[in-house]
Amino acid sequence: MKKTLLFCNGVSGSGKSYFIQNTLPADLFYSLRSATTRPMRPGESEGNPYFFREERYFYDAQLATRLWVNQALWTPGTPKWLYGIPESEIREHLGRNLIYDVIEPRYTRQLIDWFEKNNLSKYYNFKIAYFLPPENSLETAAQRANMPNDIDVRRTNTCSPMDFLRAGLDVDYILSPRNGLYNPRLMAHIKRLEKSK
Repeated sequence: MKKTLLFCNGVSGSGKSYFIQNTLPADLFYSLRSATTRPMRPGESEGNPYFFREERYFYDAQLATRLWVNQALWTPGTPKWLYGIPESEIREHLGRNLIYDVIEPRYTRQLIDWFEKNNLSKYYNFKIAYFLPPENSLETAAQRANMPNDIDVRRTNTCSPMDFLRAGLDVDYILSPRNGLYNPRLMAHIKRLEKSK
């Protein structure tokens, strides 16, 4: 039976992390971790939730995805906020159900393309969940913002129906955990995965 790679796409504050941490059964999915150049925030540590690396790493490493989240705001001499899933991170956890928490659909497209390029898509069903933005998404993000331009960066990283169309992706599930609304087909799929463990 194929494993599932669940993509959780949605803007900051849409409830992706809450859903992953509080709704999914423990150990059913492995959450893929990205490397990043951004500074460590309070409560974070190496590998939790990111691998913290210098910019040079992103020019040398084998990465399945490449994100530059503050590109629109970047000026020479300021840090680049780079993200990317190391290929080794994926290969070490093949054979498990995987989950990828990311804002923009174009990065979902990158990871699907990587699986296809490496002839691994035959082992996985790709499922895409769209987390609807809450009305107060920027207010929610502001509560967590603790770096220069954090709010501006979050504002420039979008997740809309047009973003899915541009990436050539179909959405399988729409949900809104912040409003207590979960897609019944997604929840049924999760129950089937639990039973097949």
